[in-house]
Amino acid sequence: MNAPTPPRPARLDAPDPGWSVGADIVVVGSGIAGLSTALEYTRRSGHGRVVLVTKDRLSHGSTAYAQGGIAAATAPGDSPVAHMVDTHLAGAGLCDPLAVHVLATEGADALRRLIGLGAEFDRSESGELSLTREGGHRTDRIAHAGGDATGAEIQRALVDTARAEERIETIEHAVALDVLRDPATGAVGGVTLHVMGEGEHGGVGAVHAPAVVLASGGMGQVFSSTTNPSVSTGDGLALAARAGARLRDLEFVQFHPTVLWLGPDANGRQPLISEALRGEGARLVDAGGRSIMEGVHELGDLAPRDVVARTIARAMVEEGTDHVYLETRHFGRDTWERRFPTILASCREHGIDPLEHPLPVAPAAHYGSGGVEVDVDGRTSVPGLWAVGEVSRTGVHGANRLASNSLLEGLVQADRAAARLVEEHTGGRAPAGTTSAATDTGPDPERLPLTDPALVPRVRALMSAHAGVLRTGEGLTELVRELDTLAHRRAPVVPDTASWEAANLLTVARMVASAALHRTESRGSHQRTDHPDPRPDLRSTAVIVRLEGDTTVTALEDRSPSLPPALRAELDTIAFPLAAADRDPGARADFALPWTAPHRSHLDLVRRALAEDLTAGPGIDVTTVATIPADQVRTGHVAARADGTVSGLALAELVFWLVADGAVEVGRRASDGDRVRRGDVLMTVTARTRDLLTAERTALNLLTHMSGTATATRRWVDAVAGTGARVRDSRKTRPGLRALDKYAVRCGGGINHRYGLSDAGLVKDNHVVAAGGVGAAVRAIRERFPDLPLEVEVDRIDQVEEALQAGSEEILLDNFAPADLRKAVELVDGRALLEASGGLTLDVAAEVAATGVDLLAVGGLTHSSPALDIALDLA
Repeated sequence: MNAPTPPRPARLDAPDPGWSVGADIVVVGSGIAGLSTALEYTRRSGHGRVVLVTKDRLSHGSTAYAQGGIAAATAPGDSPVAHMVDTHLAGAGLCDPLAVHVLATEGADALRRLIGLGAEFDRSESGELSLTREGGHRTDRIAHAGGDATGAEIQRALVDTARAEERIETIEHAVALDVLRDPATGAVGGVTLHVMGEGEHGGVGAVHAPAVVLASGGMGQVFSSTTNPSVSTGDGLALAARAGARLRDLEFVQFHPTVLWLGPDANGRQPLISEALRGEGARLVDAGGRSIMEGVHELGDLAPRDVVARTIARAMVEEGTDHVYLETRHFGRDTWERRFPTILASCREHGIDPLEHPLPVAPAAHYGSGGVEVDVDGRTSVPGLWAVGEVSRTGVHGANRLASNSLLEGLVQADRAAARLVEEHTGGRAPAGTTSAATDTGPDPERLPLTDPALVPRVRALMSAHAGVLRTGEGLTELVRELDTLAHRRAPVVPDTASWEAANLLTVARMVASAALHRTESRGSHQRTDHPDPRPDLRSTAVIVRLEGDTTVTALEDRSPSLPPALRAELDTIAFPLAAADRDPGARADFALPWTAPHRSHLDLVRRALAEDLTAGPGIDVTTVATIPADQVRTGHVAARADGTVSGLALAELVFWLVADGAVEVGRRASDGDRVRRGDVLMTVTARTRDLLTAERTALNLLTHMSGTATATRRWVDAVAGTGARVRDSRKTRPGLRALDKYAVRCGGGINHRYGLSDAGLVKDNHVVAAGGVGAAVRAIRERFPDLPLEVEVDRIDQVEEALQAGSEEILLDNFAPADLRKAVELVDGRALLEASGGLTLDVAAEVAATGVDLLAVGGLTHSSPALDIALDLA
């Protein structure tokens, strides 16, 4: 993430806090993300104390309403990579690779932890998890509870566990208002909140803690029709924006395609009809019974939600109606009562019997795929402020959330955030207890005007009209203008829960509208009828929104692909060949190259290499796209076809990672520098078959070239073994590949000479001529660059003493015969390092090394070493 910038303080107009408590962390929200974070933090810290703030009762919130289930690759025929592939396909190219990778690989363990807390999922007769399928999934991987009451069961288990944990203090019926800030650092130091009704605390108070974790859920109530409960007014998003946090991808609001239609005047929370019904065979039809999804998508009625929602929206426009139908009558009574009892009861409560009639359904606002920008551990751009669950934007969902990934994200993200919080905050908490008063300790913040609650219906109507399933540039422009007008309408407003919620709702609406206006394409759940197609250039662009006081600031930024930390660190080592451990004897140990993010140069290199294959024509591997299904996953074995020394495994992994968008599992069976035999498997790579074959040549080009250099170096190192001499390279490298060439030399057991022209001095014959002698050249370098290593090249024995007298630390003996080399060694007698160069072949390496020289410089290592034969074999 970008380095945080000092935010401009802003806060809602509210009374000063009249009471306070202290804790290690404060968690705002009591859904799956908030409860899991609190529980994991207390479990991991051993003694840490958490204050958990919830807007309603502890057991209420969006999690309790989740019907379908929780997605995780637990079935024997399933795999994390297959889950990643489905997530990326649903996300329309905007998923963050690392976030998706983390979700899928850690998902199964997270689900097992939830079961360990007492959540009871439906089981088969054999006792295994009963799994089903939902939209966008290509296999059965959705675990469910109570048929269609998964969220309620998860909420029950987490609430029961939280209530039994004495180190979690719960404050119910509390609206989080704004963060408190440390006056010295500007870091978050707690949160102010308003407690509604009777209780130990009442009115506005404060929780002091070195970390605030937002787990406040979504913003569905910004729209007229939604599946979200009444508390989902975007409070956490607005709070984070006022705190100075960056928000991202807000334009991607997922509309659940099948919400029970209750008439043209219905608004607020509407009954959700889970797509698990379509997973069991329900079909979407028009009034005449015609399937509306036939021929639209390869998965038909189980297409990703964005596809289904916009298909329904277009069908309604074409037919001049405000709903379609879900045909379920063929289920029969037993399936309905056993598998979907909650939905059945809800339908009958509203006078609709799905056993007798198809269900009238229409899309409604359901889930925000964007939110507060965080890393994979939940950290925002504001120190001390964290976010987990729907309020956050990890990048898992991209432009459209894959069904049932949200509950899993809440679990995985909560565990990672709790682990990091324990590392950073245990022992640094504010003293627990209460005080008589607490005020904002940071800089004097700008108090923002409140919003008249009477304007809320107007805001919702505008959002549904112009920022719904189908959008236009004209409509969004009008939406932004009208929302800004409402925001700047000045009228006396009493600070209370209604006006704070209204202010939050209007703030979030303005940010969503602005983000949607700035993305001039159709992608995922963001559909612009004036820009009906996706723009390839915008796939690499993110819409960032933040607040400056009461002003919404929106900007487009390039998306940087995320990499696993271990791979990034490994790539960084490749770009620092002159680290102290690899430096020639006698060189300065504290010398270092200036670049700070070397893995980025490798990213650029690999992108350029891939572009050589993918820039022409449609920019795809036409053979694999034509012959291989998009969802096929295979394992490839990268194997040696000849004996040698391996180098470049991290670069090969990077190629596969970039092509597969992180939907890949890599198993290393060798390490760079290992000697390998013909037939040895160096690494296994599991990914989409298309991605494996698209990445194959670029990955092998790098791996075979670098391994060839390492193999040649190893032969030279073996040849001089036991002599005390070391083999090193030169600057005779392939253009643009110097860092890789020199790294490969190190893998082969050699050492590096100069990386570039600025990291050491090397006086050669032309310098001597131009400077007027060896001594003059050396003195000039010493005066100008006194701290750099210095080497002088000589081609006659009588020049050696002059080089020594001039102060050379190393002397390069160019094209010296072995007899002359021995004379030079005797003459120098340890006063400088001696390097033999020129005319060297592997046949004479041992003889040259035996003369007593310290170094053999072999330019051919990086200039002309043959590649090592390595191939990719599909299993």
